[in-house]
Amino acid sequence: MTFVYPAVFTPNREKGGLDVSFPDLEMCTAYGRDFEEATDNAREAARNWIELEMEDGDGLPPSSLPDELSLAEGSEIHNIMVRIKLLPDYD
Repeated sequence: MTFVYPAVFTPNREKGGLDVSFPDLEMCTAYGRDFEEATDNAREAARNWIELEMEDGDGLPPSSLPDELSLAEGSEIHNIMVRIKLLPDYD
């Protein structure tokens, strides 16, 4: 199953790199020293968040549209795609 959520990438002025947050995934955050690492870490954080919610039987929030989100100066929105296998060799 494939999920896509917008992620907000914000430069970390103290330690450099990028902080990433998911407006739709409560308390789901990541950090990376560069865009590639931040994206990889964000994808892993989102995957873990989604899997935990599914294990708990909680529903997943709908994905916001980029126009619906407000950004701090210097921040950018990028969609993060997460693929989760629900059953081995099934999806």
